[in-house]
Amino acid sequence: MLIDHQPQMAFAVKSHSVELVRNNTEALAKAAKEFNVPTILTTVASKTFSGPIFPEVQAVFPDQVPIDRTTMNPWEDKNVTDKVNSFNKQKIVMAGLWTEVCLVDPVLSALDQGFEVYFISDASGGVSEEAHAMAVERMIQAGAIPMTWMQYLLELQRDWANQEHYNGVIAIAKEHGGAYGLGAFYASEMFNAQEGK
Repeated sequence: MLIDHQPQMAFAVKSHSVELVRNNTEALAKAAKEFNVPTILTTVASKTFSGPIFPEVQAVFPDQVPIDRTTMNPWEDKNVTDKVNSFNKQKIVMAGLWTEVCLVDPVLSALDQGFEVYFISDASGGVSEEAHAMAVERMIQAGAIPMTWMQYLLELQRDWANQEHYNGVIAIAKEHGGAYGLGAFYASEMFNAQEGK
């Protein structure tokens, strides 16, 4: 579930650069799509306050209309919980803006409902480093499991011998993975190597 990655929310993020959050959120969305993970997009007050979801996230899921709501906690919107429960999964992965409100609240609610909850800390952001850190600590103390987008992508891949998603994973890494992505690009170009081996 990608929660409230919208301009007005991003303007106040100080725990990470907005450029980094945008890069990481797009990479996370692409990872979910590559592995056919059911994905929910949510926005809050998109028409009156926060604006549309990041265009690069919408581009990954062009046919999906984000669930827009008024509640700070997405879990308090029946449209969101109905969609979550319709997938009949026991694990849920979340990222959102801001970490200390629109991410921590549904993480705690999902834990209360019995989900195994993971959150992607580097595709989320808070209004200060302390706000983000305290929200992360609170989620961990409650039983949620922290991850980064690259960790999520590579846990889905698991084995470089798995060729079904190999090219997609390497493409995501090259575009969004910083030094790791540059290394994959370098290896393929300089040594005509099969990346990841």
